[in-house]
Amino acid sequence: MAAMVFLPADPWGFCMFLVVISFGYLILGRIQKRITLAYRSNRNRERVSTTPPHSLSPKEGKEKKSWGEDTYENAFPPSRRFALAEIKTDLPKTLGTSIEELVKSPPNARSSCVPHDRAWDTVEQPAYTPTGFSVDEIHALGDFPDYATLSGIPQPQPYLNFQLSKALPRPYRPFRWAYHQTMSLTKLQSDWWLELDNQYANKIKQRQEIYEKHGPAILQTLPGSEYATKELMEMCLQFLCQRYPMHFRLDSERMIFYNEILKTETHLKEKTPFEVLLNNVAEDFAIMLRDPTDGIYHFRAGLICSSLGWNVGTKIGLKLHEIHEPIPDYKEKMKPSMDRYFSKKPTDKGIQRGSWGLEIDAPLYMPPGDPHEALRSTQDPKHDVSCIQLRVDWQTLRRLPLSGAVVFNFTALFTPLTEFRDEPYVPSLLIKVLKEGKRNLMEYKNTWHTEHVTVPALEAWEKEQKEKGVVPQDWEVRTLDESPWFPGWEEKWHRQQGF
Repeated sequence: MAAMVFLPADPWGFCMFLVVISFGYLILGRIQKRITLAYRSNRNRERVSTTPPHSLSPKEGKEKKSWGEDTYENAFPPSRRFALAEIKTDLPKTLGTSIEELVKSPPNARSSCVPHDRAWDTVEQPAYTPTGFSVDEIHALGDFPDYATLSGIPQPQPYLNFQLSKALPRPYRPFRWAYHQTMSLTKLQSDWWLELDNQYANKIKQRQEIYEKHGPAILQTLPGSEYATKELMEMCLQFLCQRYPMHFRLDSERMIFYNEILKTETHLKEKTPFEVLLNNVAEDFAIMLRDPTDGIYHFRAGLICSSLGWNVGTKIGLKLHEIHEPIPDYKEKMKPSMDRYFSKKPTDKGIQRGSWGLEIDAPLYMPPGDPHEALRSTQDPKHDVSCIQLRVDWQTLRRLPLSGAVVFNFTALFTPLTEFRDEPYVPSLLIKVLKEGKRNLMEYKNTWHTEHVTVPALEAWEKEQKEKGVVPQDWEVRTLDESPWFPGWEEKWHRQQGF
């Protein structure tokens, strides 16, 4: 199977991310529909629709559509125009109108849409984004507007006791049993959207070297993504300055970003937005834009340095369902609900989750044909437990407030398998997944090449934990209440950082 575009750790990571979203969305939709139908039946109310049907033809009105035929040209996320009344801005004066008029949705906001494949300044104005803002209004808001108010996701709290030299990533262990037990999605923790650790400088250097070697396989921006990439860059820099004020500073008048860790000054008008991110943020980003002709989202800009078996160059420009075309039954069973989720996702409902895999050493970027890929085809007897690393790709998905783009970002985190020895329940849970997980899923996770080492080690640590009473002898394996962490994770994490 071909790998998917937003798949950092394994060929099903991003797919499973969206699939669980989609099925949750579909289930909630069906429940809501049943409640609504019952209410209307009991009250004998007439049906009211906020959007016109795809066809008003009597001949077609009763015809049932087959899976995959839906379009979403009339589906939009909630408007964020009301936020204009909550931010301090000279927008009314600049545009020659009142704030009361500005917060109203223009009558043509859903018919005069910005394109996904052309620069927005080249099209007839006014043109509006999926969240209801015009290009002229975005221009008038200027650089670095109040994105927290515009999006509805608050700025992070300053991490005042943060010590970079000791900082470690939070110990994510996103193992679940059984896989159908929970959707494994949680609300975005706004304080932790972008995490820094003591390897920050090394990560930035490694990513710069990967880009220098592979260029467009790592970073591409297509026409139509100009506003979204700028918006994303500004949101990231605002976050870093607010969360880590001792390390980052922004001079918004001179448009200079100061990075005290790397001792660099970035003149923002002289660099592209993704170049700024490459040199300052150790995260990967993929931007999806809405095609106004059918409401489907396309991959239009990517900065991804940590893909395994694929790269930006192989997937850029594709529609959401084209990215996932190799997945069995995707078109028939998954496409509609996934497209529907993207079409209506609000800006204030960011989500997070983790995907995982087991690797020999710590490969960050592994394009097709990379020599490291050969390690996955054999169980090398020379490997021991010291070679095995858990790779977790901690992922978030959110909509940008002004451009309406949907942004997927993730960071690859590596942990030695030996860390699991003193983590309650983790060995038992991972053994269960490796031994009894659905075979086709485990094959796509590519864990087999490590299991001759991993399984015996985990069995020994499970036995040890049960003998010590850390885990009850009769414990029935299940997803932990602390997921994606484990009992006592904060105490261990703090201890390892020296506080």
